[in-house]
Amino acid sequence: MKIGIIGRTEILFEVTELLLAQGYEIPLIVTAKEAPEYKKTAQDFEALAHKIGAVFIHSAKINSTENIQKIKSLGSIPLAVSINYSGVIAQEVIDLFPIGILNAHLGDLPRYRGNACAAWAILNKEQKVGLCIHKMIGGELDSGNIIDRKYLDITIHTRIGEIWEWLNKEIPPMMLNSVMKLSQNPAYYLEVQSKDPKDALRTYPRLPEDGKINWQQSNEEVVRLINASSEPYSGAFCEYEGEKLIIWRAAIYEDDENYLAVAGQVAHIYNDTGEVVVITGKGKVILKEVEYQNNRNLPAAFIKSIRKRLK
Repeated sequence: MKIGIIGRTEILFEVTELLLAQGYEIPLIVTAKEAPEYKKTAQDFEALAHKIGAVFIHSAKINSTENIQKIKSLGSIPLAVSINYSGVIAQEVIDLFPIGILNAHLGDLPRYRGNACAAWAILNKEQKVGLCIHKMIGGELDSGNIIDRKYLDITIHTRIGEIWEWLNKEIPPMMLNSVMKLSQNPAYYLEVQSKDPKDALRTYPRLPEDGKINWQQSNEEVVRLINASSEPYSGAFCEYEGEKLIIWRAAIYEDDENYLAVAGQVAHIYNDTGEVVVITGKGKVILKEVEYQNNRNLPAAFIKSIRKRLK
């Protein structure tokens, strides 16, 4: 069976290799410029396309007449798989593939449609994140029948990188399983996704500047922001001594101290563990790993005085 590949990320690259190893033919690879955190680039996809003899299209405009004609010229490709393509795919493109296009989406559909779903789930105090393989509907965001779904339990301590590790592990076999099911029965679905707007939650992109810490927030909100902004993203940050301080690891700190303080105040320095306690608008956090002046993996206890304040 022929499968088209559409999208970006190292996960899609691994899916492609897995499909090839299972005997599926890949006559088409469509990709676009990678995001900074991606480990596989457009050049990697191009090299793979040349290696297997697939037509390679590097374009953020798959819906263009030129690209549609290129895909049509390849003849029948029953199914395509897509991960993190840079634009919304039109129904005219989906119709080029008789069975449709499968998309891998990190979000518990129909909730968490859109971007940065895992980060938003951490910030929104969710107890789990969903991972769905679904058929795409042209011009719509993360709609279509669900073919496979899994969940990961999360807490305030869950970092975004842990969720990425989970989805890196789960997507390739889930996508292969979905392709196999549709190969056997093109009409197969696990669940018809609700089209009721009340069931959906739209999540919009998060930018690096959204990692700015507001110390007036509660200790839980600050820790969740740090965990939602950590690797592979650019990190939550604040200002120390007029320069950017990135905080990579932190946790809620609990004690029985009665105190008065301005949010951002350094409250205690543990030189033995390299940790620093900071007061927030409600409660305290303990900083475990920071980056300052391009010094990565720096213990927070490089701060030497409780007369200091983070802004």
